Amino acid sequence: MGQRGGADGPGRGGRRPGPRLNGSRATLREWAFVRTLPFLLLIVGIVYDVSTPSEFTAAPLYTAAPLIAAPFYSLLNTVLTGAAASAAVLLLHYRHSSTGHVESVTELLTVVTVAVFAVVINRVVRRGNDRLATARSIAEAAQRAVLPEPDARIGGLDIAARYEAAQADAFIGGDLYAVQDTPHGVRLIVGDVRGKGMGAVAAVAVVIGAFREAAEQETTLEAVAQRLERALAREGTRRDGLDAFEGFTTAVLAEIGHGDGRVRLINRGHPEPLLLRGDGRLCVLSPTEPALPLGMGSLGAWPDRADETEFPPGAMLLLYTDGLSEARNEAGEFYDPATRLGGRIFPGRRGPQALLATLTQEVRWHTGGGATDDLAMLAVRRPAAGDPDTGPGTAAEIYPETGRDRHAE
Repeated sequence: MGQRGGADGPGRGGRRPGPRLNGSRATLREWAFVRTLPFLLLIVGIVYDVSTPSEFTAAPLYTAAPLIAAPFYSLLNTVLTGAAASAAVLLLHYRHSSTGHVESVTELLTVVTVAVFAVVINRVVRRGNDRLATARSIAEAAQRAVLPEPDARIGGLDIAARYEAAQADAFIGGDLYAVQDTPHGVRLIVGDVRGKGMGAVAAVAVVIGAFREAAEQETTLEAVAQRLERALAREGTRRDGLDAFEGFTTAVLAEIGHGDGRVRLINRGHPEPLLLRGDGRLCVLSPTEPALPLGMGSLGAWPDRADETEFPPGAMLLLYTDGLSEARNEAGEFYDPATRLGGRIFPGRRGPQALLATLTQEVRWHTGGGATDDLAMLAVRRPAAGDPDTGPGTAAEIYPETGRDRHAE
């Protein structure tokens, strides 16, 4: 508080509480407190002025009220807060018969000036929020266009996909997935484009566009991979500067034949897919011959050879990016999906969604919510006779506190 006619002393200011925009740990209680703070400041100021001699003033509280209201209130409520603060100063000086004093006029002008600035701040914040909302809607539209969520059932297979961006408020980055039902079988891709930002998003669009066209036209999975290689090479010659194309894409291509119970895979420098059988047995699908990522054909060229393995009824194929396998905890330990999933069962048509929900929650628990890389996952399940629609291991069975599945313990 201040004292009229005296030297200004240090105030008892404290840090203004508010919701943490980037930490997602802000609570409704914190937000409600910030919303009511301007009103509380006015009430405390009036009580202080009424209960103390006229030499003391609560002008700092009246000044702070509209400033705090500006970023959180609407324009009308900000104006009303400023008007209430100015009226409180005027009425209390009238009560003390000091409206003509120099100190009183100075206090009133200060509060009125700050109230006007609060209105300006409110308009600036609102315009910024409108621009942010527009940018978010554009990002959401871009994600839906570039990475549309696949149908839950494609070509007789149960499908689920999930994308988690590491950057706060981001919707799309350098990870990608796509599913295409073709005359040659259901073809899939999961990949990770080198780099960040809009350049990576542009490369994602190139890869997915080329994949969808090639998956429909090419008779073999090897030919699809070569089409992607050529598409990235063309993109590289089109660009100028350092980004012309220092980039590359790690990827896994998969083809599941219609009714033949087999899956064919081509791995271009990507984390190894996992095959989780209906009885909980897990197999890591390592490539027979290591291959360079897509876009690195200038360093060496050799024919792609697809590895083929059995894909029995009730089994689930998991393709993912390194945002899953390279997620670290505070001790620097990686999250190992093969170790975590061995022996676990996700039955029924909702099995793919339950699997991805479980992995997402466990990675958040493992990293403490601090993921440093984007994460894309694609789960494909071959239905089995008598499949239940739900069962142990579904998303509803996950502990929200830790992200652990009840049936894993």
